[in-house]
Amino acid sequence: MSHRAGVALVVLTLLVAGCAAPGGPPQSTVDSRVAPGCGTEPVTLKARFETGFPLAKALADEFARQRPNVTWDIREEQFDVLTRNAPRVLADEPPDLMRLPQVSEVVRAGLLRDLDGYARALGWDRRPESQTRPLRVSPSGRPRGEGPLYATGLSTSVTGVFYNKDLAARIGVREPETLAELDDALARAKQAGTTPIAGFNGGATGGLTFPLQSLMGSYGSPRAIDDWTFQRPGATIDTPPNAEAARHLARWLAAGYFDADLNATDYARMVDRFASGQALFMVDGDWESATLDRRMPGRVGFFLMPPLRAGAPRAAMAGPPTFVIPARAQHPDCAAAFLDWATTDPTARNTVVRVGGARPLGPPEPSWPVEPGSVTAATFAATDEVLAHDTAMDFIANATGAIYAKSWTPQLQRLAAGEQTPEELLRRVQADYLTQTGG
Repeated sequence: MSHRAGVALVVLTLLVAGCAAPGGPPQSTVDSRVAPGCGTEPVTLKARFETGFPLAKALADEFARQRPNVTWDIREEQFDVLTRNAPRVLADEPPDLMRLPQVSEVVRAGLLRDLDGYARALGWDRRPESQTRPLRVSPSGRPRGEGPLYATGLSTSVTGVFYNKDLAARIGVREPETLAELDDALARAKQAGTTPIAGFNGGATGGLTFPLQSLMGSYGSPRAIDDWTFQRPGATIDTPPNAEAARHLARWLAAGYFDADLNATDYARMVDRFASGQALFMVDGDWESATLDRRMPGRVGFFLMPPLRAGAPRAAMAGPPTFVIPARAQHPDCAAAFLDWATTDPTARNTVVRVGGARPLGPPEPSWPVEPGSVTAATFAATDEVLAHDTAMDFIANATGAIYAKSWTPQLQRLAAGEQTPEELLRRVQADYLTQTGG
């Protein structure tokens, strides 16, 4: 598919950030005459990307290859560092493009550009609502899920359960249809001397958020979880269904279904353990699909966390990993042109699949460069299922800028260490949430 080949875009010079009231987002003006682009003069795009995820850098390299006047100045940082330092970076040394998973506080501070003009001009507003809803924010910063568009992505990701097909066959388990069947598979793996779940919960990012939220989606409504993540008035994470999910996770911990050094294990070590055949399952996202297809070709499967009852719709964390354009970006039109190119250019879209293992955002594709039987094919099918049932959830770590590092992570580490109950976990996270959101 060409990048709108032969079609004259009559669009915009966008987002000239005006002066905002203190604490409010910058106002935007739209001039529907000139398409956003990078021009012909030399341009250096400054970017901050997430360490350990090669897709953005691979796309940046290809974009520069196709546009010789564009060079990149890229800095890569860990997820928690990007989130924690975002207000200072956006205020003091804003790049042109930044990977940023949580935007409420920085929208309220007027540090991001409203992307609605770009969305109208480039067709981003015609994407499925599930791909744009989490990226819209009220100008006051809350709630999310409505208001102007302040972020967009390169792909749509889905989180579920990877499994080692060789180990599954040896132990005698198949893809579970219910949580009870998954529990049985975990018990079988433990009895066979195989680590049931490769996990991570060390450092500043509590990886137990992945299985916990997946279980929350099995026990309760994904919309209720999004209400909390989007900071809707009166929303709480401390609900009976979420308590059941937390108790389910605690049972897995007590049964020894994770490695004993879970609280000392980081993300990279978890992935390596799974890819080395040391665990049956791994709860993670499709951003690892391409890597696993290379390391374990044909030997990895993927399924969404099973529901309580067979046949019930499955919920999952799903949506685009988000990128923003700062209010004071030096080259906002070029940054917007890159974001659009990444979802429409044929080479870019193939790169999203080949490097990122995920389905590109943008127009539908009649066929993808995906090997039948690969884990990438399985994650694509899971994405289709979630989109068809509208059961996608945003990540609970995105509820506030600090909730992941300062609440979910330490509280889940205490849960894993047996130092608090599931009920205490949810109570304390909710208390931190109220403090961080001002009630």
